[in-house]
Amino acid sequence: MNKSGENALLDKSFLFAIRIIRLYQHLIKEHKEYVLSKQILRSGTSIGANVEEAHGGISDADFSNEISTSYKEARETKYWLRLLHSAGYIEKKIFDSLCSDCDELCKLSYSILDTTRIKKKNKNPRNKN
Repeated sequence: MNKSGENALLDKSFLFAIRIIRLYQHLIKEHKEYVLSKQILRSGTSIGANVEEAHGGISDADFSNEISTSYKEARETKYWLRLLHSAGYIEKKIFDSLCSDCDELCKLSYSILDTTRIKKKNKNPRNKN
C-alpha cells in the first residue's frame, strides 16, 4: 500500500528517531536525566515505528489508524521537547531544530491522513450523487 508522501515520512521519521536517540544519550550522560529522557525516547522513536507499521498495513483502515498514531506520537514528542527545553535540558538551537523536524513530521502525517480520509470518502457509494 503506497500512499502519497509515505516514503518521505518513512525516511524523515527514521532520521528523526536517530536524533532522538542521540538526545536521549546526551540527557543521560550530561544531565543524568532518566525520566523525561525515557518519555521522549519512547514517543520520538515510535513515530517511525508506526509509519513502518502503516506501510505494512493490510487495509486502508489499518493504514489510517497507524498514521493517526504516528501523528499523535509526533505531537507528544513536541510536548516533551518543549518541557525539556523549558526545564533547561535542551539548548535553544537544538530545541528549534528538533521542533522544526517534529513539526514537519506532524504536517506530513496529518496530510497523509487527510488524503486517506478524502479517498475513503470518495470510494463510499453513499457519497456519490
